[in-house]
Amino acid sequence: MKKGLRMKKKILTGIISFLITSILLSGCGGQKVQKTNLEDSGTGRELKKFKVGYLASPGHVLYFVAKEKGFFEEEGLDVELFLFTNSGEGLNAISSGKVDVGSFGTAAPLTFISKGTDFVIFGGQQTEGHGIVALPQKAKELTDLNSFKGKTIATVRLATGDVIFRAALSEAGIDWKNELTINELDSPAAVLEAVKKGSVDAGIVWTPFIKLGEKQGLEIVKYSGELVKMHTCCRQVALSSNVKENKEDFVRFMAALIKAYKFYMENQDETVDIIAKYAKVDKDIIKEETYGGHIYSIPDPDKEGVIRFWDLINKSGYISSDLNIENFIDTSIYKLALEDVLKEYPNDEVYKKLKADFKE
Repeated sequence: MKKGLRMKKKILTGIISFLITSILLSGCGGQKVQKTNLEDSGTGRELKKFKVGYLASPGHVLYFVAKEKGFFEEEGLDVELFLFTNSGEGLNAISSGKVDVGSFGTAAPLTFISKGTDFVIFGGQQTEGHGIVALPQKAKELTDLNSFKGKTIATVRLATGDVIFRAALSEAGIDWKNELTINELDSPAAVLEAVKKGSVDAGIVWTPFIKLGEKQGLEIVKYSGELVKMHTCCRQVALSSNVKENKEDFVRFMAALIKAYKFYMENQDETVDIIAKYAKVDKDIIKEETYGGHIYSIPDPDKEGVIRFWDLINKSGYISSDLNIENFIDTSIYKLALEDVLKEYPNDEVYKKLKADFKE
């Protein structure tokens, strides 16, 4: 009888021990699962916080795809996206350390650099992607650059399309400072309103506002690529001090954008769905703007294109600077990122093409 009781006690003790162990293990398991939200599931490393500024434009598609498809996490980054209305706002946020990086045109960062801001350009995002819109009756008058003389044009302060327009006017021998009026507004939405009300003759906006304006009854007078073919627009910009201190983070950031580029090239419908989460316009507009042949989203920093833009912005009289802009362009980050991606996918044709096109 006593023997039987001792046996039952042993069994009961064993069951209790098993239950306690199970509870403890499940508790540890719960903590582990919770922690993986802050870890790269592939390596177990903790994700690095990284703040990125953007505009609600299809031109920033690489950010959106990298975020939604998990490429940032794959590269060990916990990216938080911050929306801005215009390039000036975004670059001020980078300058003050509120965000780590952003892509806010080419004109704006070059203007900041000319005034002494410690920026470095290290990657690409958007090429072309701006346009001039007008009411139909006004559009008929704007047949060439000379027809803009005496007109009033609305633009967004520090916008790349604005500088391309002024540079094209200067190249055509037109003094934009005296032969027409350029009104600088705070947003592309404000530009569209001014055009629709007739308070200006035409307006310069970027995607998706070009097609959005067309849907609202305006006409597209010219795309920026018709004025300066394959001009750079949104470049990846950061404080040079931040890049020097955290270079590996920026390399991983660019690796994520390179992977996003491949996805954007090969998955149009899903890419449009992703953009629609950030640019609140109809998907048909997004598709037209993203894949219509007037904008190209490429992660390559395009050093030659930035230098060419620097010459344009100076020759047009928008800025005046004798700085050597090459000192503010770092192509090594993109190069390292592309090398890392090619180590993972050595036979991928998209990545091989990026490598073939890259110039240091």
